[in-house]
Amino acid sequence: VQVVESGGGLVQAGGSLRLSCAVSGFTLSNYGLGWFRQAPGKEREFVAALRWDAGNTYYAESVKGRFTISTDNAKNTMYLQMSSLKLEDTAVYYCAADRYFSNNYYSPLIYDYWGQGTQVTVSS
Repeated sequence: VQVVESGGGLVQAGGSLRLSCAVSGFTLSNYGLGWFRQAPGKEREFVAALRWDAGNTYYAESVKGRFTISTDNAKNTMYLQMSSLKLEDTAVYYCAADRYFSNNYYSPLIYDYWGQGTQVTVSS
């Protein structure tokens, strides 16, 4: 089982980035996938989640309207399109997989597999 993020980088405030989360080693049909982020000195926080089979998406209030999840089913890949980036979006972003989608999708505790993280830095 592998969860691999990519796409992080340095961007100016107001700019955009797209993160990718490629998953392999399991069938995604019942899975929930989540995006979390962690800034230095802060706890890991929920960003967005996806129920893979239904395509339902969920977002933290802080990113709603600016971030969008999409998928490429053929590639078992989830994307996080981030727009109108703010300084406070700077963090390491993690992708996580939960074998059975849960309504507690906002809690990092329910996820079974995690990627290594990708750094997103927003500059002024």
